[in-house]
Amino acid sequence: MKRTICCIQFDIAFGDPEENKKRVSLAMEEAISKEAPDFLILPELWNTGYDLTRLEVIADEEGIDSKAFLSELARKHSVNLIAGSIAKKSGHEVTNTMLIFDREGNLIHEYSKLHLFKLMDEHHYLTGGRESGLFMLDGVHCAGFICYDIRFPEWMREHAANGAEVLFVAAEWPLPRLHHWRSLLIARAIENQAYVVACNRSGSDPNNQFAGHSLVIDPWGNVIAEAGESEEILSAELDFNEIAGIRKQIPVFQDRRPEFYQSFVKRD
Repeated sequence: MKRTICCIQFDIAFGDPEENKKRVSLAMEEAISKEAPDFLILPELWNTGYDLTRLEVIADEEGIDSKAFLSELARKHSVNLIAGSIAKKSGHEVTNTMLIFDREGNLIHEYSKLHLFKLMDEHHYLTGGRESGLFMLDGVHCAGFICYDIRFPEWMREHAANGAEVLFVAAEWPLPRLHHWRSLLIARAIENQAYVVACNRSGSDPNNQFAGHSLVIDPWGNVIAEAGESEEILSAELDFNEIAGIRKQIPVFQDRRPEFYQSFVKRD
């Protein structure tokens, strides 16, 4: 089973949801006309960027506007859409929430970022998620993660151990830590014997320069596609038939001993 994916790496307009909707629409038109992908992924907080201090005003109330917009795009282009993440307001809370749509425009899953990044003050403005990132899309077992999540291998392993074959990552990862971005994603692919498809943003905001370098990595840890720092539509083909053979060759999931992992007690 083979599937084509596209990452839309673009420069997000700081605090301007309407402008960002225009940019997403244009980029999707370009991606569909060039590649006709099965899956398309957007970056983290594509609707607002990291304009955290204004989220009370600019976050999407219950995600209603974003859901309608993204559903129509998925249906129009007949593409499975891992729609990065949006700032979603629910009552007095704002979450960093990934939305996933099938080819018919149906919303099939939401995942809110579990791990908040204190270095960028997320914990002051956002509420962490509580749900799994697992979902099934177009016959593929998938999992979604957001940026800082990739520093928590136990969280991503939990999803792979429960069947995920491709790990989708939406991010706004800064340029100074580009080496970490690449190294962590390659490690997550190798240890989970899964494809990693990671869509980062490009450009800058008033406080950060972002790395770009969206990546597609195979289950052996080979980088099969990588963007540069500028805006780019990155595409690759994933062959899910390879995963079973790789997991059989080095059977890490069979050899796990999870009954011990949480049972060790520190001894003097």
